[in-house]
Amino acid sequence: MDGQAAEEKLWAVPVVLAATPIGNLADATCRLTELIRTAEVIACEDTRRTRHLISALGISTHARLVSLHEHNEASRSAELIAQARSGTRILVVSDAGTPGVSDPGHRLVTAAIEADLPVTAAPGASAVTTALVLSGLPTAQFTFAGFPPRKVSERRQLLNRLETEQWTTVLFESPHRVAATLGEMSEVLGSQRRVAVARELTKRYEEILRGGLGEVAETLTARQASGGLKGEFVIVLAGAEAAPEGGERSVEELAGVVVERAAAGERMKDAAKQLAAEHGVPSRELYAAATALRHR
Repeated sequence: MDGQAAEEKLWAVPVVLAATPIGNLADATCRLTELIRTAEVIACEDTRRTRHLISALGISTHARLVSLHEHNEASRSAELIAQARSGTRILVVSDAGTPGVSDPGHRLVTAAIEADLPVTAAPGASAVTTALVLSGLPTAQFTFAGFPPRKVSERRQLLNRLETEQWTTVLFESPHRVAATLGEMSEVLGSQRRVAVARELTKRYEEILRGGLGEVAETLTARQASGGLKGEFVIVLAGAEAAPEGGERSVEELAGVVVERAAAGERMKDAAKQLAAEHGVPSRELYAAATALRHR
């Protein structure tokens, strides 16, 4: 296949979303480098970071780089769709990983679908699946929850859902919020709920912290206090344990178990939250019932 035929095959679809390395440049695919080299427009989350990537990969391109971020994606998508209709080769990249996964790209895909314009993806490195397989937690069934909401009410809704979610859950978090997020999870979901926190995936100082929510939260809080946290963080949270077979247990029955575990030295609040998650009952209701029972 000659060069022109290869390019035509590479660009059989005019809009391509391509995954970029999440840390290690060696993870760049041959398809990504060829797409960069032959694109006519590259829509970037940050044009400066994309230029740095192109330089680091040791390739060149004649493509025009334009920004595509959360503030201009709606309007810029219409422009890109119009250009693609006229035959322009449009490559879409984010700063790291796959566009559209907690990064710009979703609105562009939606616009292309609505315009009946073909769009495809060139897969590559993924922080979600990399953290998941390194977590040591079950991988057969998992959900991706993106970044936890900033609003307290919305974040509480997420945590309430995670109390009974039996699938492994993957989340992203920023370095200046990750310790607080893990601490809040520990309070709501119980300090013993298993978690793995991945930092600097595929990079030289890659690190995976594994343990109970309480333990990992304390570790990150101490690090933050002693000099701050750096890098990108991925949280992989174990699912809640399924309720045992043999029928549901009442809140009153579970309250008795909470009191027994508290008498054995466990924090009553932690025991209530863990049992609530396991049996699908409201943790506040169970804690209140256990408190009342303990003071009888």
